[in-house]
Parts: sequence; structure tokens; C-alpha cells
Amino acid sequence: MTEEIQLDWFGDLSPVAGVPRSPPGDDARPKDAVVFRRSATARNYRLSLGRDGVAVATIPARGSVREAQRFVERNRGWLARARERQSLRPRAAQVWTVGTQLLWRGAFERIRPASEGARPSVCLGADVFRVPGLEGDLRPALEPRFQRLARIELPARAWELAARTRMNVTRVSVRDQRSRWGSCAASGSISLNWRLIQAPESVRDYIILHELMHLREMNHSARFWSCVEEVFPAWREAERWIKRNGGHAGL
Repeated sequence: MTEEIQLDWFGDLSPVAGVPRSPPGDDARPKDAVVFRRSATARNYRLSLGRDGVAVATIPARGSVREAQRFVERNRGWLARARERQSLRPRAAQVWTVGTQLLWRGAFERIRPASEGARPSVCLGADVFRVPGLEGDLRPALEPRFQRLARIELPARAWELAARTRMNVTRVSVRDQRSRWGSCAASGSISLNWRLIQAPESVRDYIILHELMHLREMNHSARFWSCVEEVFPAWREAERWIKRNGGHAGL
């Protein structure tokens, strides 16, 4: 078995039999705990750190819990550094009120009241959204509207870029992913995070093209990055933007 750290995986994961797991939301779980899960499709042992701070060790179908535990111990240093980086990342505001600054279409915009009309509305940049009222937390009203807009714009752009790069895409979906900007399955299905609508157009294109290139190379090998370079030469700049600003979009 070869080893990897924080490489994309595909398919459902299930808890590993015999490895204790704290119930969801259990505060008794130590901060440095690692959840072990087995994947029927994974070829390698993997270690990743989720947005919620939970570390997950993925065990391939023919791997063992004991070897996975040894793999985690060998990479405790990487995990500690990843936790430290995560603690320093900016986080989006949890409560959105008039005046709250949000990342929107690549710029930091404040929620401001729209011109008076029959129904209360707010503006973010050039976009206007209706809301039940201007008082209190606007997030429950605005987030679903952001998602509906993303489900219109992101698939349209994905199909356009798929045609341009001559990639055989079978389906494009927009989801509320909590730790990834996008994912790709070998079947040709592309899944995108609705929060991409908060990013600049160039970053949206990069994420879409990144997933499309996985249809050529279902890995993060040198050949994969060569494919990305071919279709999006500025990918390093896009990656830097994501590292600096992804937290403002809630990732």
C-alpha cells in the first residue's frame, strides 16, 4: 500500500468496525482525535482534516486498522501543522445583518438596504435579494437565494467549459459541500459547491476546470497538474486566492 495525505477521494465512507466513534456533536471527543473510516474505492491510506476540525483516516478496502493507526502516527506532525493553519484561517460571519460584510463575487461587499419598494430587499454589490424584513439575522433568507442563483450560474458555466475542453460530462450538480469546492466521479459527474458564487469568476473557472481535468487523470499526479496547466495556466494564483479567502466563504 502507498501513502497519501489529503488527496481527494470518491464514494461513500463508512465507519470502521471495532473502532470506537463518538456520537455526532459529542464534546467529549478529544480535539486531536482521528475518525477511522473504510472506503471501498480508496487505493491508499489517507489523512484529511475537515472544516469542522475532525481528522479522518481513510482505510482502503484491503487495508487494516492497525496499519491505518501507524499511518496516522507517522503523520502527526502534518496533522498538527494543518490544525494550526486551520486555526489561523479567517471565518465568515455567522450572523448576517444589514452592514455585515460578506465575500460576494470575489469582492467584500456590505449588506445594505435596497431602495424602498413594496417588499424589503437588500443589495450585495449589483445583486438585489428580497428578504422578509431588514431586522435580525438575514442569513436564513439570503443563503437559500444564493444557492438558487448558484444552481443557475455554475452548471451553465461548467457545461460551457466542458464543451470548450471537449470533456465528456454526464451531469453537473450544485451542492452544499462543507469541506470541498468541488468533486468529480469517473462516470463524468461533476459536483460544485454553491459557495463558488462568492468567488471571483477566474477562481470559479479554475475549480470547474480542475474537476474536469480529473476526467483525464483521476488523481493529483504530475500528469494531472500538467493537464490543469494546459487549460488554466494561472492555477497557482487561483490556489493562492483560495487559501487566503476560502474561510470568508465558509470553507
